[in-house]
Amino acid sequence: MQVARILQWVCRGCTARGMANVHMELTSAFLTDQPSKRFPEMDYLTFFLAILHVYRALCEEMFWDTTVKLAENMSLQCIYSSLDTLTQMEWFKINTTSRELIAIFSPIYGGVVKQPYTYRVYLLNSTAAPNDMTLYFHNASEADIGFYSCFLHTFPHGHWEKVIQVVASDSFEIAAPSNRHIVSEPGKNVTLTCQPAGKWPVQQVTWEKIQPHQIDILTICNLSQGKSYASKYQREIWSSCSQDMRSTFIIMPHVTASDSGLYRCCFKASTGDSETFVMRLTVTDGKTDNQYILFVAGGAVLLLLLVILITTIIVISYKRRRRQKELFKESWGAQNKVSFLRAVICPLFCIIISCNVGPFCSQQPYCSPFNYLAM
Repeated sequence: MQVARILQWVCRGCTARGMANVHMELTSAFLTDQPSKRFPEMDYLTFFLAILHVYRALCEEMFWDTTVKLAENMSLQCIYSSLDTLTQMEWFKINTTSRELIAIFSPIYGGVVKQPYTYRVYLLNSTAAPNDMTLYFHNASEADIGFYSCFLHTFPHGHWEKVIQVVASDSFEIAAPSNRHIVSEPGKNVTLTCQPAGKWPVQQVTWEKIQPHQIDILTICNLSQGKSYASKYQREIWSSCSQDMRSTFIIMPHVTASDSGLYRCCFKASTGDSETFVMRLTVTDGKTDNQYILFVAGGAVLLLLLVILITTIIVISYKRRRRQKELFKESWGAQNKVSFLRAVICPLFCIIISCNVGPFCSQQPYCSPFNYLAM
């Protein structure tokens, strides 16, 4: 009876998956090779060491759905995708021995933020997105690093919980460059596959979606047991999980533009070996395509008009220069003819007719006999 009470006290805020291991740890610590005594007479040093042992087991079994990078203004996303009716929601910070209530929300009575988070934390629940229970932090600090629980009470399926881990920015893992690029249209079913190159036996496969500020676990497959864990990701994911499988895949039905991004699959073996693949998914948006087509068409029309304008200017300039050359040639030819008449033909003609005949020659200076003799 005392062990059960200690178990209940220690495991407040513990994940359900770790309860069995904690129970075994306590049973081993208190019941194995122990005389039949009442709890108050137990050696307190043994009790303290046993509690430390239990905490180690708890930490090893802690599981989270999302990892968020600490930032001054950050958001802990919690979106409930089911159609169940929400009756109440609570945000907790998971401490070592208990859960600290941060905020509580009721669709009927509204939301309340507890001290010391008042004026630093807020909810933006609205009728437009009643299933969005995202928690927003303002002026966050290193004291906010840790685990958080978004705990929802729903009808008729009961409670629903998402665990989020907040880590320091230098501890946030950055995704490697993508190995493959997949492009899809909206509304299609997209399948992402990967297969390890190593021949070692795979023990666990994890699929994640990588974003600059957070990493969401999509699914975890334990191949040794042939069981998978589907995380609390806000969209539906289909996955494969069976013993001795050599490749893995996930299917995202009816993809949208919000599904674009980096996806990572990680293989882990019992020997400690691991292998990671990163792929990029791009879901084109129909509106974006139309805008792009209009932009390209408009650019092509403007380019065509510019080419026509430049061609017209070149043709007009060429014709103008050609006309100027023709006019110059005509003017030059006329001047040469007049000069030739004045210099050669007219004097000879005037000499022949004694410069007294013809009104043209009589008006020329070359037609004067004195002028001509003076030459």
